[in-house]
Amino acid sequence: MAVMHQYDYIFILTAIFAFLDAWNIGANDVANSFASSVSSRSLTLKQAMVIASFCEFAGSIAVGGRVADTLRTRIVDPHLFDDAPQVLLLAMMCTIVASSVFLTVATRYGMPVSTTHSVIGGLIGTATASVGIDKVNWGWRGASQVFLAWVIAPGIAGILGAAIFFATKRLILINRNAVRRAFWSIPFFSFLTFGAVTMLIAWKGLRNLDLTTATTLIAIFAAAGGGAILHASFVMPYLWVRIIRQDWTLRWYHALLGPLLLKRDPPPPTPHGFLKPQIKDYYRGHLSPEELSYVRASETLLQSVQMHGGNGPPDLDKDDDMILPPPAQDPPTQPRPQSSAHVSLIPPRPRGSWNAFPVIAWRINRVLLRGIEKDVISMQKRNAVLSWDLEDMHSRAPRFDNRAEYMFSALQILTAATASFTHGANDVSNAIAPFSTALDVWSHGVVNDQVDVPTWVLCFGGGAIVLGLLTFGYHVMRTLGNRLTLISPTRGFCMELATALTVIMATRLRLPVSTTQCITGATVGVGLANGDWRCINPKLVGWIYMGWIITVPVTALIAGCLMGIIINAPRWSS
Repeated sequence: MAVMHQYDYIFILTAIFAFLDAWNIGANDVANSFASSVSSRSLTLKQAMVIASFCEFAGSIAVGGRVADTLRTRIVDPHLFDDAPQVLLLAMMCTIVASSVFLTVATRYGMPVSTTHSVIGGLIGTATASVGIDKVNWGWRGASQVFLAWVIAPGIAGILGAAIFFATKRLILINRNAVRRAFWSIPFFSFLTFGAVTMLIAWKGLRNLDLTTATTLIAIFAAAGGGAILHASFVMPYLWVRIIRQDWTLRWYHALLGPLLLKRDPPPPTPHGFLKPQIKDYYRGHLSPEELSYVRASETLLQSVQMHGGNGPPDLDKDDDMILPPPAQDPPTQPRPQSSAHVSLIPPRPRGSWNAFPVIAWRINRVLLRGIEKDVISMQKRNAVLSWDLEDMHSRAPRFDNRAEYMFSALQILTAATASFTHGANDVSNAIAPFSTALDVWSHGVVNDQVDVPTWVLCFGGGAIVLGLLTFGYHVMRTLGNRLTLISPTRGFCMELATALTVIMATRLRLPVSTTQCITGATVGVGLANGDWRCINPKLVGWIYMGWIITVPVTALIAGCLMGIIINAPRWSS
């Protein structure tokens, strides 16, 4: 039961903007977990959204309250407002307003900023306007630790990503039997991924459950071993029959048969004209160096002919045509699906008048499903924020066997779900930490030492995150991905696993790190592990870093000005 009824309007505004802030967290940070999976074609956008919705919500509920306490107490001591708890309530409102407004603008323009930065900047601004900048905890246990985590997190993620990808490339991908090596590596990577998720939950992720060190280790190894066994029992037989035996009659639901698939009779002869096996080309649309050289030489020749069109063709020496490399291989004769988002992703309008029920339902679905009916891969090839030779960047990355990439595609889905779970666990605090503080002050009228984050508040934040990623998540997803470096399933797997491990370590240490920085650092690390610095887009990396740098001062300025204006506004009594 609330005690501070005279400030109901402040609490209502805080709740509204907290929902908007959590919505922006989902819309802006969804790319952190699933941009690489969608960009590598391991998942479609709709499949990624379904998996992300479950994992983000589960991470928010299971672990979100742990990091929320860090944001609430480390930056500014709440007891500075003991004599005026209503000022603390106002400070939380100004913090969340500044963060949500900035994130809305950044998300609209596809700028992958740090939602953690925006909230902490808002806290610093409101504290400066209310109790003074000297009261902000700049020490190691306060803002300095958070700032240092922003520097260390991308570095750790980059080193982990580069190390995992380099080892995977050397031990598996560049070998003659890469497909079989990729197959037998699945249990190890599955064990590592399941163990990482269990670590996050066991390290005080489940509230009101005190686990000893021995119990925690048993839980981690049991869950990791069980997950690896399940993966080996159902995924590996399916991959073996599909890739090694090339069974063209296999369907996805046959994976439920598990080990019984190995006793499956050999498939009948392949029908005439049927291609087997139907393995996705993960490098489709990305030219090799030879193909790119040929295409650009042809374009140069065509431009030269057009420029001299009025005077006939240009003079060529008899050996000039030898400068052109041999043409690329002929494309496959089978038709490719159209890449237009309006054709392939949006169902056609049903027949009937505008007020017919099928037409109305179709229009409602276009509004509700607008965010998941986008062709993100096509978007990444146009409207680039910064000009960079993406084709040349992609051509420098080595190509690996698509069958081996397919093996890692299943692992990438698992690591993407893990990264999404850890994102929900770590970043939901950005919205619910100020809101839970405001709720506690509004309900009790005093500043308490300990604030328990109610489960309904975690559900509130988790639900808003899911709604945000379903509606506006594609904006930031098109900025990351193939615009930063060429992403394939193996590369995406290494990026996501490195990000998940980094965020798990940060959550264990109660450091509210930025998942945006982690995935960007991991992406740069994997790109550099290709062996050529031109395999990454340094302009885009610099642009992203610039966004991180301006986030704190901009949100601090907005929150500080808003707080200062309200608490210093003149009052007249009748």
